[in-house]
Amino acid sequence: MANDQLQVLNALDVAKTQWYHFTAIVIAGMGFFTDAYDLFCISMVTKLLGRIYYHQDGDAKPGTLPPNIAAAVNGVAFCGTLAGQLFFGWLGDKMGRKRVYGMTLMLMVVASIASGLSFGKSANGVMATLCFFRFWLGFGIGGDYPLSATIMSEYANKKTRGAFIAAVFAMQGFGILTGGVVAIIISAAFNARFPAPAYGDDAFASTPPEADYVWRIILMFGAIPAVMTYYWRMKMPETARYTALVAKNAKQAAADMSKVLQVEIEAEQEKVEKIAEEQGNSFGLFSKQFLHRHGLHLLGTTTTWFLLDIAFYSQNLFQKDIFSAIGWIPDSKTMNAIDEVFRIARAQTLIALCSTVPGYWFTVAFIDRIGRFAIQLMGFFFMTVFMFALAIPYNHWTHKDNRIGFVIMYSLTFFFANFGPNATTFVVPAEIFPARLRSTCHGISAASGKAGAIVGAFGFLYLSQNKDPNKTDKGYPPGIGVKNALLILGGVNFLGILFTFLVPEANGKSLEEMSQENEEEDDVPAPSRESRTVPV
Repeated sequence: MANDQLQVLNALDVAKTQWYHFTAIVIAGMGFFTDAYDLFCISMVTKLLGRIYYHQDGDAKPGTLPPNIAAAVNGVAFCGTLAGQLFFGWLGDKMGRKRVYGMTLMLMVVASIASGLSFGKSANGVMATLCFFRFWLGFGIGGDYPLSATIMSEYANKKTRGAFIAAVFAMQGFGILTGGVVAIIISAAFNARFPAPAYGDDAFASTPPEADYVWRIILMFGAIPAVMTYYWRMKMPETARYTALVAKNAKQAAADMSKVLQVEIEAEQEKVEKIAEEQGNSFGLFSKQFLHRHGLHLLGTTTTWFLLDIAFYSQNLFQKDIFSAIGWIPDSKTMNAIDEVFRIARAQTLIALCSTVPGYWFTVAFIDRIGRFAIQLMGFFFMTVFMFALAIPYNHWTHKDNRIGFVIMYSLTFFFANFGPNATTFVVPAEIFPARLRSTCHGISAASGKAGAIVGAFGFLYLSQNKDPNKTDKGYPPGIGVKNALLILGGVNFLGILFTFLVPEANGKSLEEMSQENEEEDDVPAPSRESRTVPV
């Protein structure tokens, strides 16, 4: 027989939506707001960095970052994020969610400021310093993934848990949007105060000395929301599920949640100890029991997140084609350095406003109505359809008359990534694993995603180069072309559909029911029933 649910956990599961839920969303969500700002703001200043530090006198085009430098500047934060997800995910299960939560935030604050203060006697010296601090920024960001998801899942009730976790993740959209707005304001202000001619008119004067402050201010701004959130994070009590099921302190769990829920909750220490003594509630990550109960689940969460991020982060392959085609970003020779930042930021902000942000909030609205499985399957399906629709008639979309259709298809691909697997791959790992391994397994799943991001952002950047060596981007070797790269990405999305069938549906179930944490070993359902994916 299943054990009776602890009163403190049952109180959380059936609690009506109230103010503390929204407080938790904001506190956890502001971390993701900062994460997205810090990760994506670099793409708005990479062209400026090339102009400032890699300008060559007499060159017909503005300076650009060499391919290896560009890959390092853009990708080192992803590497740090991957490492941080694994490390802080494991630490969150060992030390508790709250204790580790503050560490990640302070690391992000320090690294954001340090990134803007990057120094060196040479161009490569400045880039090396920037990469060093961006790695540690990513390391702190990585910790926010498993901890924010786990904290929100353990605070939420059964009925609206999916929406609450998705709302935390949706703050990414506002972070991306804010990054664009900040870059627009700063570049516009500097352009008005320090006007400069276009590169084609005067190559040297087109990059005023003050331009060096622009990218530094944009990067350092990311420290502000993190600082503002730190106090409130430290005020949050540890989650009752960690305190009761992992730390085995029923009294503290009941006391903490009594304050939060404003109800009297009985401390059931004997029941906590009884649950802890059962063999089925003590197995580790590298055990046959974990493999039997959750092996396929972990395979499902890691593979789907990996495949999703390959497709999601490779979107920049044709972003520059879109921006140029519709006239948002003219030829770089016709702009000065600061004006180019303004136009790139404006274009990215419009994309975020029209497709990225709405997609996140569609997931929030529907995830507890139609379930995680349906949204993820639908998202991968439409991403596959639109990716092939872009790839197969790619030459058709490159004609000037068809550029509006190209933008619509591109935006829909982004929309269904966010109203689909980009949100659900974050939500599900926080719901289906035992409390003592929840943060670790989410960290492993998220790190798999970041490995996919590295493949998508950089592997495909080289792969998508033109077959003709004379038509590749400066410094890049020939590749297979954008059309063939998009065909491969369509196949990647199709694989995402298949691996989604390994992921169980958690809609409307308690965390203990999903992880079987309250089950006696003899009553664990057979694997065929346990791994059912479609709700019945």
